[in-house]
Amino acid sequence: MAVVDLTDFESRLLKWISASDFVEVAWSTKRAAEAFKVKEKEVYQALAAISFKAREHIQIFYDGGAIRIVADY
Repeated sequence: MAVVDLTDFESRLLKWISASDFVEVAWSTKRAAEAFKVKEKEVYQALAAISFKAREHIQIFYDGGAIRIVADY
């Protein structure tokens, strides 16, 4: 799989994450769902797909009691 295999939503989410600082500011699936006007489940599914399809472009980790995400796209 590769970046070209991302759906439109997955691609938009990856670009949004890349433009944001979810290292200093903890990730919030609820806020992401609200920003994209989708259900939280859709955000979780998209993150899972991105971490598989574009694994070289995203890093998801846990630090300081919260999920942190770094992306380069």
